[in-house]
Parts: sequence; structure tokens; C-alpha cells
Amino acid sequence: MSSEPILSIKNIEVLYSRVISALHGVSIDVHKGEIVSLLGANGSGKTTTCKAVSRLLEAERGEVSKGSIEYKGKDISNLTAFDMVKAGVVQVLEGRHIFGHLTVEENLLTGSFIRNADTASVKKDLEYVYDRFERIRTRRKNLGGLCSGGEQQMVAMGRAMMARPNLILLDEPSMGLAPQLVEEIFEIVKTLNEEDGVSFLVSEQNANVALKYASVGYIIENGRVVLKGDAKELSDSESVKEMYMGGGGDEVSFRDVKFYHRRKPCMV
Repeated sequence: MSSEPILSIKNIEVLYSRVISALHGVSIDVHKGEIVSLLGANGSGKTTTCKAVSRLLEAERGEVSKGSIEYKGKDISNLTAFDMVKAGVVQVLEGRHIFGHLTVEENLLTGSFIRNADTASVKKDLEYVYDRFERIRTRRKNLGGLCSGGEQQMVAMGRAMMARPNLILLDEPSMGLAPQLVEEIFEIVKTLNEEDGVSFLVSEQNANVALKYASVGYIIENGRVVLKGDAKELSDSESVKEMYMGGGGDEVSFRDVKFYHRRKPCMV
């Protein structure tokens, strides 16, 4: 793991329509070779954080009003979403968003267009993706819209890999999937990370699986990072278990957990 982060989000604030405040001083680092989990409930700011990095906020009338985001040590404020993909940062959106009217293979091929690669190179990359996502190999000629949710998630991730990214922003990969498929998806993430050197920032509500595969975890509430720490330490924390893993107990306190920045968590 390198000493300098590949991605550094520094105290960013995000506004929608120049009025609605969504993030308040969020700071997150992702080092090369890391899987970093960003945990929180719906509406906590996870997706907004990812879109701030991928430069997709502008499409939703959002903007980073304060703070900065650096990728490989360079500020990205003047880059477009196209520029970010070219630079090696790809977001896999919440809800998959594959092209339902295209076949699985055609969906995968759309991920390679930005590279202007030759036919032989694209064919080689396709085989690489099928080797990583064996489940969709036999579905390659099927329409994407007819695939199961798990298969569509694999298509979306495979499409991202066709762009040869250094960093993938994976937004809610477990949404709507059976537990065994969630494990399968995260095992693939682990393989891509360990064998192919892809770094991940994974936005998730499922703290159990997210912390199991991550090295570092952040917990975000109401647009603020309230916890940061080693993923194993967070998963072993009774406070985190009670709040995010369905543990027992009537009261929740983060007082004994390092890096907590607020006196009392918001009980939503």
C-alpha cells in the first residue's frame, strides 16, 4: 500500500441547486490497493460523496461548494465525468443502470469505447471480464434487461472493468440481492482488488459484508463522517453492531469508539 492516497477527499461540502446542503465537511482517503467501505443509511450522503468524486453531481444540479478532491495528488475540480473515466476512476451506479435493450456483451463493450482500443485488445478484455464474472459468460447474448439483479450487477461491474480503472466507486452493490449473491459480488471485488490491483470505495448499507471485505471503514450520518477506523475494529465494536448490524440493546453510544466527531448519534 502506498503512503500517499490515490483518492483524497478533503472537508468537502456539497450543495444541490445552490440551496440544499447534502455534505458537511466530509474527508475520506483511499490508498492504492485498499477496499474502503462508506457505511450509512439511506439519505446519509454516501451516493453524493461518490458522485462528487466521479464528477456526476453537475448532472443533478449539485456542486462541491467547499473543500477539495484530489486523485493521484491532483485536484479534479476542473475535470468532467469523461475525464475521470479516462484517468481511471469509474463509478458503478446504485441500481446497476445497464442498457436493458442491449445484450450482456454489448453492455460490456460500451465500457471500452472511451479507450479507443483496437479489436484484439477489446476481445482480450472481454475474455478477462468473463473470467472474473463466470456467471454472465453464458448470458452474453441475452438482453441485459432479462438478466437477474445479481447478473445485472455483474454486468455493470464488468462494464466498469472494460475501462481498465485504477479506482472503482461501487455504490450499493448489495441492493435488492439475495445474501448468497451479495457474498459472490464481494468475493469478486476481493479478487479484483488482490489480483488486479483495483482500489475500491464501496458505498453500502450492509455493514456486515462491507466491513468483512474492507480494510478501512467510514460511517456517515446526515452528511457528516462520524466514525473512521480499521474495518475489523469497527465490525467488532458493540456500538457499531447495535446501530448498523442489528445487535441488541436499547441504547447506542459511540463514546468509546475512536474518531467519533459528534456527542450523540442521530437515531433515525
